[in-house]
Amino acid sequence: MRQNTLQISIIIPVFNEETRISKLLTYLKSNSTNTNICEILVVDGGSTDNTPTIVLSHKITVLPSKKGRAKQMNLGAQHAKGEVLYFLHADTLPPKGFDQSILNVIQKGHDVGCFQMRFDSDSRFLKFFAWFTRLNHKICRGGDQSLFITNKLFVSTNGFNENYIVYEDNEFIGRIYQKTTFKIIQQEVKTSARKYEEKGMIRLQYHFGVMHLKNYLGAGPQQLHEYYKRKIIS
Repeated sequence: MRQNTLQISIIIPVFNEETRISKLLTYLKSNSTNTNICEILVVDGGSTDNTPTIVLSHKITVLPSKKGRAKQMNLGAQHAKGEVLYFLHADTLPPKGFDQSILNVIQKGHDVGCFQMRFDSDSRFLKFFAWFTRLNHKICRGGDQSLFITNKLFVSTNGFNENYIVYEDNEFIGRIYQKTTFKIIQQEVKTSARKYEEKGMIRLQYHFGVMHLKNYLGAGPQQLHEYYKRKIIS
């Protein structure tokens, strides 16, 4: 069993998150232990709102980056000092004591994993799909569940594939599943249902399903991005 001397670097990729980032940063400080968290790195992909100013007001580091979550997360990892990296979206709140939960499973020999997930919505449709995040299969994974990984393992996988403008989390986790055992922590993160509410729940879930199928059939990053632009952004 590993000694409890490991620390976590939290990496948050952002773009125009002024309405959410302050709540997240305050929450992280209130629901973790200072000795477990080495640093919080907010990687900004060129926000045109007040996101960077708000982050700096919390006395937290802002790393300017080219836009694109893969690029942003890789940049954060390059600057991270912690032995453990924790990738977190700006609209996702991890469970109370998330830091100790992560370190507990790492001390037991697990180098990578995530939490289960629930949406901040009473929708039965979304509750149904969130239920599947307890299953340990790569098709049930996604960036909204957050991701912890040892810095050593992250480096050995060459990080996120920056050719992926979308689907970068799924592509990375797919490689992880081929390389080592993936751990699901039983606690839940709470993530925003805003995109589902904006685009339509059934419509959006259908298109995400098609993207999984396209990837399975061999579609590359450009094809997935074009589909995303046509069917989800438009």
